Amino acid sequence: MSTFDAAPTALIVHAHPEPHSFSTAQMATAAQALRDGGYRVDVLDLYADTWAPVLAREEFAPTDGPFKPQAEQMRAVKDGTLDAAVKAHLDRLLAADLLVLSFPMWWFSLPAILKGWVDRVFVMGGVFGGDHGLFGDAALAGKQAMLLLTTGGPSESFRPGGAFGSMDDFLFHIHRGMLEFVGYQVLDPVVTYGPAHMSDQERAAALETVSESVALIAADSKSTAR
Repeated sequence: MSTFDAAPTALIVHAHPEPHSFSTAQMATAAQALRDGGYRVDVLDLYADTWAPVLAREEFAPTDGPFKPQAEQMRAVKDGTLDAAVKAHLDRLLAADLLVLSFPMWWFSLPAILKGWVDRVFVMGGVFGGDHGLFGDAALAGKQAMLLLTTGGPSESFRPGGAFGSMDDFLFHIHRGMLEFVGYQVLDPVVTYGPAHMSDQERAAALETVSESVALIAADSKSTAR
């Protein structure tokens, strides 16, 4: 097996509408740090790809009676009739050793386009349920995931007792309810607080910090991948 074949794969799913944003620069910085750390990096830029976030009945085969999204996902997996775009993204997800969700925190959660990606691609019967269980028995058990995000407010606002409260509280539903639920081992998030309020020099320094943080994560996660 060649060194290239043995390299773990990182899938970065990026959700920011502005290609010149700090969030996008942060994603590119993280991607390079992962490449430098020995990963093959696959990037899904949801806005650039005009990803459709709405899980709709029209993407499934016609059925009588009420539309039950998870039941239809199960049926589509079994029958091989998943929407082509969903199937392509699901294949890339299943091929990755490390998933990185890259986004600006909007309303203390994921942007709608990224939440819609989870709705459509974390397919019941494909990553959990059906032949798979939940958490440690789900399809993505043994793989790792992390969040790469920016905020509008400063770091002191996201501490216990701060204006907003602990960042861990805001990320719990993503870490536990989305990532761990389908089997991932969740790594520490990489967060840049309030880049819009930084000077150019401070933003450059923040990207250096991102690079260093992701390099450390890459080194640790690569040693335990697979």
